[in-house]
Amino acid sequence: MDGKVSSETRHFALSWQPEPDILLATVRDHWSIENALHWQPDVSFREDAARNRKDNAPGNIAVLRCRAIDVVRQAQSKSSLSIKLKRAGWDEDFLRSILISISVA
Repeated sequence: MDGKVSSETRHFALSWQPEPDILLATVRDHWSIENALHWQPDVSFREDAARNRKDNAPGNIAVLRCRAIDVVRQAQSKSSLSIKLKRAGWDEDFLRSILISISVA
């Protein structure tokens, strides 16, 4: 560390006045849920940059993305999820092996 001190101010609109430790835990809980649910689709599919907004398209595509992640996670490869997704897009034999393994299960 270079010895510099910095601070940030954040404002929260709440209907209650929690103690600081409870507020901190609440914010951390919110971000842990956000990260658990949305981080992987955003990293793997750039979901936040998606432009599908008409009718049910956003929800339908989100379901397909989640299912794709679930299916690719079952692949026996030791690679990261992002690499498995790319490989499944590039290598039809790899994709076929993943799809066969889930259809047998």
